Amino acid sequence: MASSAAYFAFSVLVALDLCCCHGQAADAAGSNSSDVTAIYSLGDSITDTGNLIKEAPPGMFETIKHLPYGITFGYPTGRCSDGLLMIDFLAQDLGLPFLNPYLGKNKSFDHGVNFAVAGATAMDPTDQFSGRFFAPFSSNSLNVQLRWFKDYMKSTFSTDEDIRKRLQSSLVLIGEIGGNDYNYALFGKSVSEVEKLIPGVVRTIIDAAKEVLEMGANRVIIPGNFPIGCMPTYLTSKRSSEPSDYDATGCLRELNRFAAKHNARLRRAIADELRPSYPAAAVAYADYFNSFLALLDAAGELGFDAGSARRACCGAGGGEYNYDPRRMCGAEGAAACAEPEKYVSWDGVHMTQAAYRAMSRLVYHGMYLEPQILSLADAP
Repeated sequence: MASSAAYFAFSVLVALDLCCCHGQAADAAGSNSSDVTAIYSLGDSITDTGNLIKEAPPGMFETIKHLPYGITFGYPTGRCSDGLLMIDFLAQDLGLPFLNPYLGKNKSFDHGVNFAVAGATAMDPTDQFSGRFFAPFSSNSLNVQLRWFKDYMKSTFSTDEDIRKRLQSSLVLIGEIGGNDYNYALFGKSVSEVEKLIPGVVRTIIDAAKEVLEMGANRVIIPGNFPIGCMPTYLTSKRSSEPSDYDATGCLRELNRFAAKHNARLRRAIADELRPSYPAAAVAYADYFNSFLALLDAAGELGFDAGSARRACCGAGGGEYNYDPRRMCGAEGAAACAEPEKYVSWDGVHMTQAAYRAMSRLVYHGMYLEPQILSLADAP
């Protein structure tokens, strides 16, 4: 956070253009990505490749079923973007097909399964939102996705030993998840009140990781939260007339400090609980927070329109952030920009394919996977 813009720009370009020493880092972590034959992913809209639209009731999240969602990809797929997500670029880099959603019919799961659901929370909704007017539109929390994962493995492989063998050649992603726990709560509570949720959210994520590791997983990646104070949705809804409420990058200080507290607790739990308990496994923290700040800081150098780095490509709000929660992307009156590849934010909440690609390079090829457990070949 304290680093200069020049340092961030330099670090991003180095991470994107140079992929040296990855093999050494991966070997030190006891992992070699060339051995990965499948990916299993749990999470929310950052990773969902079509689960929500398979089960959402009529009218619920209808917009992502139609263009302009998927416009860069060529057609809507249920992804909350104009095109591909980080999980798609990771699969490509590992030489694997895109992950099919678990709820898809007649889909191949030979190379992994995507259990992530847009809108999902880490904690079970009944534990957190009982009696509240505003509640999550998806009940498929991390525990539900974990149950799907276990059910799938047990129904696909004959014995626990077969499951362990499969997981030995797999990569498991647990998250990003937890962001929605906070997003929903922030609709009616102060940031200081929502901070009380952090221990429970982190505990849920760590407990899920333990169950996956107990099943035999030996490569697990757990991403942290984004700097939510940089997102058009919060920059609009929490707009302040006080200049001191914003940092040098134009993001809301209080919300970014909140996200950093979640991440700090998650990183400590990974270091203090998971790695000592499972020394034979490679457990990495994916730093979405600092990689996203680096992307914003070097937006111009990376091919984005620096003046639109905090502005949604698709929306109807106009103004500085082009975000209006009453007329979000896909709704009547909203429109997509002509060049999504120039924007970081797609709809004010989610990122564009171009931004997800840059994030994937920063995290999985660069300095923001701690430790670097993947040895990926450089990509164009």
